[in-house]
Amino acid sequence: MYVTISVLILIVSFLMMLVVLVQNSKGGGLASNFSSHNQILGVRKTTDFLEKTTWTLAVLLVVLCLASSVAVSHRSANGAGRSTQIEVPVQNPLPIQDTEAAE
Repeated sequence: MYVTISVLILIVSFLMMLVVLVQNSKGGGLASNFSSHNQILGVRKTTDFLEKTTWTLAVLLVVLCLASSVAVSHRSANGAGRSTQIEVPVQNPLPIQDTEAAE
């Protein structure tokens, strides 16, 4: 389950990078290629689509990150994960010699 969520996070992150790189903060980017006013997908509609896609991917990324956090906590609670604690055997300490009593 955790591996599946991790792969989905990577895919959504990659898609989000692509969508953000297509956009331009000044209104250019992919939207600037559609400068004709009589097209079905004009400048404004393309910008709206890219903005909605960015927000959708951002929300999906947050949800997937929360789901991975829950999956990790359930995995460690069930004992399926590896323990991060190292058990060191306790050794008997050497007996303390009283130097004053020996004198």
